[in-house]
Amino acid sequence: MKSKRLKIIGTAICIAIIAACTTVPLTGRRQLNLANSEAIQQEAEQAYRQFLSDPSTKVVTSGADVQRVRNVGNKIARAIETYLNQNGYANQYNFKWEFNVVQSKDINAWCMPGGKVAVYTGILPVTQTDAGLATVMGHEIAHAIARHSEERYSQTMGAQAIGGVVGAATGSQTVSQLYGLGGQLALLKYGRNQESEADRLGLIFMAMAGYNPDNAVSFWQRMASSKESNGTPPEFLSTHPSDQTRISNIQKNLPEARRYFK
Repeated sequence: MKSKRLKIIGTAICIAIIAACTTVPLTGRRQLNLANSEAIQQEAEQAYRQFLSDPSTKVVTSGADVQRVRNVGNKIARAIETYLNQNGYANQYNFKWEFNVVQSKDINAWCMPGGKVAVYTGILPVTQTDAGLATVMGHEIAHAIARHSEERYSQTMGAQAIGGVVGAATGSQTVSQLYGLGGQLALLKYGRNQESEADRLGLIFMAMAGYNPDNAVSFWQRMASSKESNGTPPEFLSTHPSDQTRISNIQKNLPEARRYFK
């Protein structure tokens, strides 16, 4: 009797997991998503507002850097939305894009769920050009489009009962656990497979927006040189694949990305 009950529970859990799987646009990869994406986006926006208003965060409100970041970001966002709308994803994404520049020596940039982006001034000397900036922003936005944060949370909570996971994933603890709250949001530690997927998607997104994806190689070469000169990897690269592996994979993905470049 107990064995039968366990078998029924196991079957129910398997069905629930299958139902909770989503597909990453363009790559077609199936992923587990037990989180409430809408609730996470709402909490992410609150965390983003808290970050911007914190006294330790120096938001740059005007100038050439701000204009460049917003121009490149909006081009990428429009290109992505056009693709999603044309390929049956329109009802799955409701991003409210926002792009801000933060005065900091840190070589860093990130995108929270829902399209909340921050670019640190420390990374701008490495990006150099709009195409270099598009490489960074395309990569970070790709994490949000691929719902990597929700996936990481789902993987962490996957051992628990399905009902408990869904309930837990609708509150403020989700974003708090993934990013951390305070003056400086912690960089979400994605897995290397997710980083590689973000590289691939980022190439396509920058190409869709009109930036030649071939420029991504020179950007990552500059990033590698910056890391070597500083002696330690910047936070932006803390969990990323090795430089050689990343550049090699990007070169392999360039033919695919070029098809989207006009």
